[in-house]
Amino acid sequence: MTTNPDRIIRVGHSPDPDDAFMFYGLASGKVKLEGIQIEHMLEDIQSLNVRAMRAELEVTAISAHAFPAVAQHYWVMRTGASMGEGYGPVIISRKYRSLDELKGKLVGTPGPLTTATLLFRTFTDGIRHVDMPFDAIMDAVDKGEVDAGLLIHEGQITYQSLGYNKILDFGEFWDTESKGLPLPLGLDVVRKDLGMDLAVKLSRGLKESIAYGYKHQDEAIPYAMQWGRGINYQLGEKFVKMYVSDLTIDMGEKGLAGLKLLFEKAAARGVVQGVPAIELV
Repeated sequence: MTTNPDRIIRVGHSPDPDDAFMFYGLASGKVKLEGIQIEHMLEDIQSLNVRAMRAELEVTAISAHAFPAVAQHYWVMRTGASMGEGYGPVIISRKYRSLDELKGKLVGTPGPLTTATLLFRTFTDGIRHVDMPFDAIMDAVDKGEVDAGLLIHEGQITYQSLGYNKILDFGEFWDTESKGLPLPLGLDVVRKDLGMDLAVKLSRGLKESIAYGYKHQDEAIPYAMQWGRGINYQLGEKFVKMYVSDLTIDMGEKGLAGLKLLFEKAAARGVVQGVPAIELV
């Protein structure tokens, strides 16, 4: 008697502490999905955005910015979103201290489909930008190749100790602009051709994985810190808990409202083409 082989589901996520923490339960085999074998694909978020444009992976992390371009292929999972709650990408500089001073200057931004770049294009005027790998931005500022940089990931919590001037924290800005809604930065999406039943099963599996990580932080945080890029354990734990929150477990109506408002603001500035229909799975 032969048994049916497990269905292989490729899951794309970034090699970052917060994503690693979320997927620890599944990656370690402590959380299992019956009949499914998860194949983890670790790539930087810009590469995952491009792959999502081609609908390559069954489940993938993407920048919120990328969703309008892939909405025909993917549903948004209610689990797995990275939401800023009063914090987010930060514009920093060595020389300058205000957006007015940056008029006509050049800012290093972390990729055309990142949500950080969407925020920059939507809410600043008269400032030039150039895309580069996110982890090259501080160095480019220090070398004078750009006048300022837009920081994501760990840079958001290390720049002050490194002596940079904060020009704008988009998380703080959005908190005021949106009247307290969370700032959607990253999403997890599931391909529509899998069907709703399997999509829901995968979303619930990720929810269980996050719950396992929180229940077993002594395992999950050291695992996540393998991708900490030079930050210590204390900062790594802080970063994980910033971006793996209750809204990550389930973005709910509040997260959905933040996502719709972000697309409305960006569409009004022509940064995205309209507001896509969003159905949470």
